[in-house]
Formats: sequence, structure tokens, C-alpha cells
Amino acid sequence: MSDDGFHVTHWAGLDLEGPHVMGILNVTPDSFSDGGKFDHIDAALAQARRMVAQGASIIDVGGESTRPGATEVSIEDEIARVRPVIEALSNEGILVSIDTRKPKVMEAAAVAGAGIINDVTGLTGDPASMATALDLNLAVCVMHMQGEPQTMQAAPSYDDAPAEVFEFLAGQAEALMDGGMVPDNICLDPGIGFGKNLDHNLQIMARLDELVDAGWPVLLGASRKSFISKLTGAEVDQRLGGSLAAVMAGFGAGVSIFRVHDVAETVQALAVADAISHAL
Repeated sequence: MSDDGFHVTHWAGLDLEGPHVMGILNVTPDSFSDGGKFDHIDAALAQARRMVAQGASIIDVGGESTRPGATEVSIEDEIARVRPVIEALSNEGILVSIDTRKPKVMEAAAVAGAGIINDVTGLTGDPASMATALDLNLAVCVMHMQGEPQTMQAAPSYDDAPAEVFEFLAGQAEALMDGGMVPDNICLDPGIGFGKNLDHNLQIMARLDELVDAGWPVLLGASRKSFISKLTGAEVDQRLGGSLAAVMAGFGAGVSIFRVHDVAETVQALAVADAISHAL
């Protein structure tokens, strides 16, 4: 972990004095929660505008599902899915992140106007990913994932999940800084549900403050994920309560950005929690 004593206060142009919501926009036919709902551009743009109106600071556009067992999409197909959506949203002044693990998609998204690269592999999915991120010099969200989406939930294993995840993330952040990226362009995501079982996810959630203390902003993506079902039995479209509980836990630990499906409810919960935190 970093011992430089810095504390990032802005990321991707956002003031991190208060929490921010990243709205999920999957332009895919097969994402675990909303696959097929927004894979046509008119529906995608309407949903993005709706989330911005509800208070989302960022729209995270993904053209390939990375749910457990998902099949890989070609570079050409992924670009074809995301490019027109990114162009339209960025032309409206909306801050867009591209959810991809492919350098060529990162490049195409940057040309289309994306301001953030959000890589579920933490820039390890392709040998060119780190160099591409440095060359593009956009804000980056580095996520931890053990294994590949096709097999990551088969038998995830750690000696100390939080320590290993946080060490990887700090190492990637330091590698980016060594390559010339400023800390204000780097965000870390522990990757809830990506190559982690229920215990791993809960341990990481319980120790998020350790990752926050490293100095870089932290993004938490726990929305509607299967750990909520493992705890409660809730189906994927009935996990709002569990998703909000995870958001509140993250907020209490100092997490800055929350990647969610349910923007309006999350914005409301964070507004109340933030007001309480500033009341004394």
C-alpha cells in the first residue's frame, strides 16, 4: 500500500468532498441484471438521461457482460455497441466511463468522448492495457478480479482476501503513477463478486476503510450482486434493500463512488447519510 501520505480529493474532474453515483448502462443482450433492456441506442440513451436526471455523476457504458460464465465478445462487436452511445452522451456533456478490458475498445471509447476507463481486470487482461491507459491519460478505475469471467466463481481462493485484493490494487495504482499518471486520475475498486465467494466479499466489505486509507478514491460496485441472494434469498430484481445496505457500509468506510443500477434510491440514501455525517 502507498506510504506517500497523499489523499486524492478529485477524480475525473469530480469533487470527492461528497459521494458520487455511477449509473450502470449495459448495452448488452446478456448482462446479469438488465441484459437486453438497453441494447438499442434509443433505449440506452433514454436510460442514461434518466439516471443523470436522478443524480448520477457518471454513466458507465459496457458492451460486454462480465457476469460469471459470460462469453467473450469480439472487439468489433463491443465497439459497435458502445461507440454510438458514448458519442451521444459525451456530446450532451455527460461524463462517461467505458467498462471494458480491451485496449482497442478503450481507444475507440476515448475517441468517442469517454472520460474514464473502467477495467474489471485492473489493466491485466491484455499485455497492452497498462500502456494504453497511460497513453490515453484518461481517468482510470482499476478493479480486482481473480481469474476470468467464465470460471472466476468456480473455486476462488485467498489466504487473506482483503489484504491480497488491496495489495494488488495499490500495486497497479503505483505502476500507473510510475508511468506518469497523476493520483487524481486513479480510482480503485475491490471487485465485489469477481472471483470471490460470500465470505471473501463480506471480509472485503468489512475492511474497506483499509483501502480508503491508501489515499486513492475507492469505487464500490455491489449493486444487485449474488452475495445479497446468498444472504437473503432475494431474486436479482428484488435486491434493492441489500444493495443500499452495501452502499451505506461503503459510505461509512469512506468510499467515494458507488456503481449502481438503482440510481434514484442510492442518491437519496447517500444524501441523507452525507447530511448526517456533516451535522456535528
